[in-house]
Amino acid sequence: MIEIIDLEKSFKGQKVLKGISLSVSDGELMAIIGESGGGKSVLLKHLIGLLKPDRGHVLVDGVDITALRGRELDRIREKFGVVFQGSALFDSMTIYDNVVFPLREKTRLGSGEIRERGLRALEDVGLRGIEEKYPSEISGGMKRRVALARALITEPSIVFFDEPTTGLDPIILHSIHNLIVSTHRKYRFTGVIISHEIPEIFDVADKVAMLYGGRIVAAGTPEEIESSQDPAVRQFITGSTQGPIKSLG
Repeated sequence: MIEIIDLEKSFKGQKVLKGISLSVSDGELMAIIGESGGGKSVLLKHLIGLLKPDRGHVLVDGVDITALRGRELDRIREKFGVVFQGSALFDSMTIYDNVVFPLREKTRLGSGEIRERGLRALEDVGLRGIEEKYPSEISGGMKRRVALARALITEPSIVFFDEPTTGLDPIILHSIHNLIVSTHRKYRFTGVIISHEIPEIFDVADKVAMLYGGRIVAAGTPEEIESSQDPAVRQFITGSTQGPIKSLG
C-alpha cells in the first residue's frame, strides 16, 4: 500500500531524513516511534504529500506521489484520512458539522445521506447524541474521538495518525488506542501511527518502525522490536538515560 524508498530531506543545511526506506502492507497498522524532534512528523508530511523530498520516493498503491502536483495529488489524497495532533477541530462548528465537513467539501452527496453517514460515524466512536455540541463543550478524549470520526467518514483506504494520544491521561489513552483497533477491524484501512507511547503502542500496531538519527534503525513486529538489541531501540523502549540517545533533561 505504501512504500518509502531512500527518502532524504534537509532544512537549512540540516539533514533530518537520511535515506528512509520502509514498506507498509495493505491493511496493516504501522507505528513509527522515536525521540521527540527526530523527524517523525517530517516523515508523515511526506507520506501525506505536504512536503517534497530532496531525494527518494513515496509510493501509494504504486503511484509515486513525490512526482505529483495539483489535482493529481488531490486525487491520491482522496484515499487518505488524517487524525491530526490535538484533533484540529473547527471551534466555530458543531461536532456534527466538524465530522461531515469532508463530505461537504469533497463529495456531491445529498444532505440526507451526509446526515446518515455523519451520525453513523459518531456512533462508531461512541459519541452519538453530542452532535449539536461545540468542541469547547467536550473533553480532550472526546475531541480525539471526533477527529477519528471525521477521518473515517469518507471511508479512506489509508489513515494517518499524528500523535493521537499526546497529553491524554492513561485511561483515556487506552480508550483511544482501543478505538483505533476496533475501527481498524471494522474498516480494514491501512494505518500509519506516529507515536511515542511506549509500551502502549505495542498493543495497537501490527508492525513498529523506529526512527533514530534520520534513519529507520529497526522495523518488525512489536515482539521483535521489544527484543531488539540495537542500543538506541533498547534505550528508547526502556526509557533509560544511558545510551546513544542524548537526553535534554
